[in-house]
Amino acid sequence: MGQGTTSTTSTAAVRSRERAREEAAALTYLTGFGNEHSSEAVAGALPTGRNSPQRAPLGLYAEQLSGTAFTEPRAHNRRSWLYRIRPSAAHPRFVRGDNGGLRGTPFDETVPDPNRLRWGPVPDPAPGTDFLHGLWTLGGNGDARERSGMAVHLYAANTSMSDRVFSDADGELLLVPERGGLLLRTEFGLLHAAPGHVALIPRGVRFRVELLEETARGYVCENHGRPFVLPDLGPIGANGLANPRDFQAPTAAYEEREGPVEVVTKFCGNLWHAVLDHSPLDVVAWHGNHVPYVYDLHRFNVLGSISYDHPDPSLFTVLTSPSDTPGLAGVDFVVFAPRWLVGEDTFRPPYFHRNVMSEYMGLIEGAYDAKAEGFVPGGGSLHNMMSAHGPDRETFERASAAELAPQKIDDGLAFMFETRWPLSLTRQASEAGHLQRDYDAVWQGLERHFPAP
Repeated sequence: MGQGTTSTTSTAAVRSRERAREEAAALTYLTGFGNEHSSEAVAGALPTGRNSPQRAPLGLYAEQLSGTAFTEPRAHNRRSWLYRIRPSAAHPRFVRGDNGGLRGTPFDETVPDPNRLRWGPVPDPAPGTDFLHGLWTLGGNGDARERSGMAVHLYAANTSMSDRVFSDADGELLLVPERGGLLLRTEFGLLHAAPGHVALIPRGVRFRVELLEETARGYVCENHGRPFVLPDLGPIGANGLANPRDFQAPTAAYEEREGPVEVVTKFCGNLWHAVLDHSPLDVVAWHGNHVPYVYDLHRFNVLGSISYDHPDPSLFTVLTSPSDTPGLAGVDFVVFAPRWLVGEDTFRPPYFHRNVMSEYMGLIEGAYDAKAEGFVPGGGSLHNMMSAHGPDRETFERASAAELAPQKIDDGLAFMFETRWPLSLTRQASEAGHLQRDYDAVWQGLERHFPAP
């Protein structure tokens, strides 16, 4: 009987993934980062000429979702109007739940560590682990209550979320899939996030994660500060880096579903649970600019030096969360995408560096040109503020002697979360079995070449 039940469950999971893949393949999107989008799943669901009419069309409820204060400058203001079957206010009391591997501010389980740190991929999860149960916090900084700082999480899952949704009141979530595609069912509609893509879920937006393959693994940047924006281009001009038109927002889609659905909310670092008698993903129409997106990192327009020297990594910034100091980000999201290296008389890999910013790096596919081995897809490294880092010995020796013909870097996709504050580790990260405790050895053997005068 147990074997038959397992077989039935497995068959149901396969069919669920097949349906999710079919839905993902058929999706259409709205395009443009920061645009004032609008969409309706049923014709006539959006009101004309006003946001909150006396009676919203089709018997729907009008509800505003604010991602910024009402009075923030128009250029920075984020909000959307949702027209839903039931208002979000129709919920019972929330109850504290088990945080599992998820941690939040304040990150005070350990003291900030100046050592260079590197981890292998997170271990495979136990059977029946969904995205929310599979979240594992590496560390972070700032204070979610003051809307400052960020956190680095990883996820590993083998089951789709079922009969529950998740939202984060502490910040927006940047999902970076590394293995296995995701179908994200949000209040605004559906998004497909495959490895090599990123998905941005704004603060407070409810969503459910469904797997498109048997397993899924990846990274999450939780941004407690100001919402991500595209970086200014300055003398680059009007085009380049991440182009706004390549960001894709969902079209309206809703669930008309009765029955118990658990709503899990992350609030000030903890998970809170409430059970509704219907799906909260019941938005029939919406308009606004506080919306989720997906973005294909392979569309990033990489710029670089066509004369000499390696450019600073800020040139590879996809998104930035500005702070109160111009040019100083709460967190930047940077991608090292396929590109040509042509610098003359130039050490072409990333240079040796001590940085006032703190850097967490991850690898989505292939290899990274500054590390010969040990830095693998699903793993990550942390170089906190002023921690010396750079190419390992093997990479340094090879690049120092290489023939400087034009070279295409096309076998890797790495990224970085760079933040103004040091990251403090969670205890589970500092004691993890997949922490590479011999990481410092990659810089051993860098010999002296300076001759005595």
